[in-house]
Amino acid sequence: MVIQTKYHGEMNLDEKEVLHFPSGIPGFLEEKKFVLVPLDHNSPFVILQSIRSADLGFVVVNPFDFTQEYEFKLSDGEKERLQIEDNFSISVYTILTLKEPFEESTVNLQGPIIINENKKLAKQIILSDSTYTTKHKLFIEKTAK
Repeated sequence: MVIQTKYHGEMNLDEKEVLHFPSGIPGFLEEKKFVLVPLDHNSPFVILQSIRSADLGFVVVNPFDFTQEYEFKLSDGEKERLQIEDNFSISVYTILTLKEPFEESTVNLQGPIIINENKKLAKQIILSDSTYTTKHKLFIEKTAK
């Protein structure tokens, strides 16, 4: 399948890689199909690209690459909607808000994107009972010694 992308222009993708968001993404409920496209080969950043709208591509990152303390629990209903049978088949991404300078960029830890890799089902969940924010600093400031 050939699609137009926000950051990479025209791309040829395998239809098996399409992620299905049955409920869409908050703010983009009509957008139900996306693919993950690496920003570049050596980057931890990935583009969650709509296959329908070329201009809709979110920069996402695996939050565990930046913080080991991140944790949350999926409800039984969320597991059922995503058809999750074990924790080994899921991926977690969070959406970045890019800022200038880049070190000021933030990540939405309150709204992780959960992907069932086996079924290619995905959903952005909202962690309403957590202390995580939508604007968590991606890079922790280093303290001077």
